[in-house]
Amino acid sequence: MDPIRVTIWNEFVHERNHAEVGRIYPEGIHGAIASALRAFPEFRLRTATLREPEHGLTKDVLEETDVLTWWGHAAHEEVEDAVAARVQHRVIEGMGLVVLHSGHLSKPFRRLMGTSCHLCWREAGERERVWVINPGHPIARGIDRFIELENSECYGEPFGVPAPDEQVFISWFEGGEVFRSGNCWVRGSGRIFYFSPGHETYPIYHNPLIQRVIANAIHWARPRGSRADVPRHVPVEQAREKILSRGPQLHTTEGALQ
Repeated sequence: MDPIRVTIWNEFVHERNHAEVGRIYPEGIHGAIASALRAFPEFRLRTATLREPEHGLTKDVLEETDVLTWWGHAAHEEVEDAVAARVQHRVIEGMGLVVLHSGHLSKPFRRLMGTSCHLCWREAGERERVWVINPGHPIARGIDRFIELENSECYGEPFGVPAPDEQVFISWFEGGEVFRSGNCWVRGSGRIFYFSPGHETYPIYHNPLIQRVIANAIHWARPRGSRADVPRHVPVEQAREKILSRGPQLHTTEGALQ
């Protein structure tokens, strides 16, 4: 298998500003995820954070990224619009995107969904049961009927996203809410997976089953085939069947109007 080039993006704000979060994730959430993914030799890993120039997501970095994972919460609006647009365009070109937890309100995800991406929530440390509802899906590989999380932040419906192309998980919470917690979309040539478990005050990303889901999602989201949105002029002489050109021609071979 060819290497999969993975960039793990994280705000890296809570870990610095809140001692309890820093205790759980001393190397940052990005560090915890990277440490888990090192068990997969096919991944070529790099990390990037908010305070780096261009948030660590320069044009060159994204061009060299097959799958980008995104965790954000406190500083969505600090992400530059130009960088968010750059991520959006790379997904349309074929880069995979794995959006984690409160990344549902990140600029790239909202741009790609075209909706508010709002949801209901409650922070009470309640139990979450992440049910596998599509056991044949590759993102569910190695997961039994559910993942049990003793403490989690509750996310609940309605979830303001377009209907998923595929749904892999649905979560039940101790307080009674349910939530579409693992969802897939395709935008252009790129695959997107949203996975909700991962509140920063709980050690969720240290859970081997959560780590397995993220690894599976990276495999699923990696680029496949050629870009679907590349325009190409097909001149008359290259048509599959013989035809004659009729009428005026308003476009150049580059697609611009004359």
